[in-house]
Amino acid sequence: MNGIIGRKIGMTQVFDSEGRQVPVTVIEAGPCVVVQRKTREKDGYDSVQIGFGDQKEQRLARPELGHLKKAGVAPVRRLREFRLDEGEEMNPGDVVGVDVLEGATHVDVIGVCKGKGFQGVVKRYDMSGGRATHGSGMHRRTGSIGMKVSPARVFKGKKMPGHTGNVRTTTQNLKVVDIRKDDHVVLVMGAVPGPNGGMVIVRKAIKKPFEKS
Repeated sequence: MNGIIGRKIGMTQVFDSEGRQVPVTVIEAGPCVVVQRKTREKDGYDSVQIGFGDQKEQRLARPELGHLKKAGVAPVRRLREFRLDEGEEMNPGDVVGVDVLEGATHVDVIGVCKGKGFQGVVKRYDMSGGRATHGSGMHRRTGSIGMKVSPARVFKGKKMPGHTGNVRTTTQNLKVVDIRKDDHVVLVMGAVPGPNGGMVIVRKAIKKPFEKS
């Protein structure tokens, strides 16, 4: 199993073995409970569905409650599925902790970034804007988007004002500074997408950062 569901707690700082200050993001990773086990014979692949976070029964639909009660699991806030490693076995009701990340030097963190609402092109795409003087009236506006007679249309993907943020984002290759099993916490160097308290998925890094020789 290469990942776990967690919650972003916030940022702080720690000191490494050489006394250097390291900015870290604190992630509460687990404990998660196994809700469903999928097998190669029945489903075509080996994986487990795990749940994280307490939830009230009245906030879940009846199919969701039935699914959880079948596994003998209390209501949870989030469900996610993770592939199992070769030969790894887990069953409904088992508890998964932050120790699944043990040995990982880097992780990828998936979350929903903060929403910024409706924004113009200067903030959304870092455009320079127009002149600020001489009555230009084009200070922070998009400018002309028109075309000539041919092709006489606006190309798809044109950078325009619109809703910014609130999308699924993956931050790759965050260095693992420390894993504290007793507190169910992992400390990673760098920023993690989303607000404090937001749900995230922490998985072992798929790529490795380039190390200069």
